[in-house]
Amino acid sequence: MSAFSRVGNDAFATTALDTLESFGVATAQIRRDEKAATGIALIGVDREGENTIVVIGGANMALDISDLERARAPLAGTKVLLTQREIPPSVSLLAAERARAAGAIVVHDPAPAPSDGLRDEELRAFDIVTPNESETEALVGFRPDNAADAQRAGRALIARGVRSAIVKLGAGGVHVVGPDCDLFVPPFRVKSVDSVGAGDSFNGGLADALARGLGLPAAVRFAAACGALATTRYGAAASAPTRAAVESLLAQG
Repeated sequence: MSAFSRVGNDAFATTALDTLESFGVATAQIRRDEKAATGIALIGVDREGENTIVVIGGANMALDISDLERARAPLAGTKVLLTQREIPPSVSLLAAERARAAGAIVVHDPAPAPSDGLRDEELRAFDIVTPNESETEALVGFRPDNAADAQRAGRALIARGVRSAIVKLGAGGVHVVGPDCDLFVPPFRVKSVDSVGAGDSFNGGLADALARGLGLPAAVRFAAACGALATTRYGAAASAPTRAAVESLLAQG
């Protein structure tokens, strides 16, 4: 697994790189930017464990075509590319194009979603999109509050050109719509204390499962278990579950 990004030349960069490497993530494609500070996120958590995040993009937003050229070989050999909107969208789109041309599955987490949504041509660049409730509202014009709403939103995204849509309802479960599936994955019963990192764990678990060859329904269930377990611990990266813990939760039915 490789990360593709930029960091600054500061203490936050050292922390970020050390943390990634501790999880076994290759950091060779992460470039130090001498002009921009490392991107950070300021996270507030309420009494219910729900969070609000303010992102300061920093060096991440300085990514350009030169970074893609440096990553040409890794992109050509990847099985799954996971993108989001904390780097310039033009870079994500070009990376998606190159990865798909090489046979990869491209997953896009539309976070933070722009208030005016995404254009159809942007959606068509991705195999799978994974919006949460607020991101779904930005993309399709209404906020899903239940499984039926999530299904309707997923179908709307399919109609606009994305191949598969996974609409996340937080503690309410997940609905996935794809070429060969249209199903609701109910939430796992866990004791949640902090939702920070749940979406990231979901997407990381989804990418991992797809890379291991799981079909979309099984991959979504694996991802949902990852997201659920992330809510049982405090913190962001620190809340990411191990595969053993995820498989244990899945075995409980």
